[in-house]
Amino acid sequence: MKATEVLHERGQSIWLDNITRAMLDSGKIQRYIDSYSVTGLTSNPSIFDKAIGSGDYDESIAAKAAAGLSGESLFFELAIEDLRRAADEFLGIHERTDGVDGWVSLEVSPLLAHDTAKTVEVAKMLHAKAGRTNLFIKIPGTPEGLPAITECIAAGVPINVTLLFSAEQYLAAADAYLRGVERRLAAGLDPAVSSVASIFMSRWDVAVAGKVPAELTDRLGLAVGLATYRAYRQLLNSDRALRLENSGARMQRLLWASTGTKNPDASDTLYVHGLAAPFTINTMPDKTLEAFADHGEVDEPMAADGGDCDEMLAKFADAGIDIQALAAQLQSEGATSFVDAWTDLLDRISSHSKALR
Repeated sequence: MKATEVLHERGQSIWLDNITRAMLDSGKIQRYIDSYSVTGLTSNPSIFDKAIGSGDYDESIAAKAAAGLSGESLFFELAIEDLRRAADEFLGIHERTDGVDGWVSLEVSPLLAHDTAKTVEVAKMLHAKAGRTNLFIKIPGTPEGLPAITECIAAGVPINVTLLFSAEQYLAAADAYLRGVERRLAAGLDPAVSSVASIFMSRWDVAVAGKVPAELTDRLGLAVGLATYRAYRQLLNSDRALRLENSGARMQRLLWASTGTKNPDASDTLYVHGLAAPFTINTMPDKTLEAFADHGEVDEPMAADGGDCDEMLAKFADAGIDIQALAAQLQSEGATSFVDAWTDLLDRISSHSKALR
């Protein structure tokens, strides 16, 4: 039995952190579903930028440009075409799990990060335009993004809260989600609006590489993961969550993102076997997914009480690492990198459109 199958049977969903038209056309995503127990996928501007650069979208870009589309409008047409197809491939899983699994994700423009009202407007528009019940709209869990998350959930739009790095940031995003659910209940609406909270893992260890003693190398991400998982389990068992579940709500799930190992000297499945836990998701790039299927091992599940995370985080503090300050820095840098990736994507679409005329 493949490690991916074992992980799935122990209650963790495996999602693919990639999508391209070539993968859809070749049946590669369906093979991942059939062979590696993949039950969903995520996308981002960098993924589409690389895919468009391959030339696989040239015909479609030329047709849409000729029809007068450009920039963001053209990109969203391309992305929605792909994500509709992927959503349809995962629809059977979505229906079989009663909406728990089988999701795909589409990101709003990061240029709207400081405009709550516009983010809500575009999120609603994109979800309606895609026309798929199993499609999340991705909104960053930044301070500016939190009100938009509440508004979108209250409006019934499923949300993938992205760009989270710590237990505190996760709890803020979870609160924004629950506020939206509570507003639906107060209005007499169905409270069962799905959401996931995406915690970025590998960037922690990249940020402190060479700044801590050797014995702490590649251990910060997993320690933060344990602290976040503890907060997640405590929230799931809280009176607030249980009351909402009793009223028909479904709880936001925790998703481990950025799980590709960056250090070539570390295990290539570090952020998979170290983050195994039921009722969570691990979204993996192709390379990590294939490595785990080939030689991965499923360890004991993460400790619901956080295990040794406090002791480990204390060691990083002793080494001069301010965890809360670093979490804020990583989120800020992540927001900037999202904008940079978005700008690169739109530049590539523009240059392709001109070259194909």
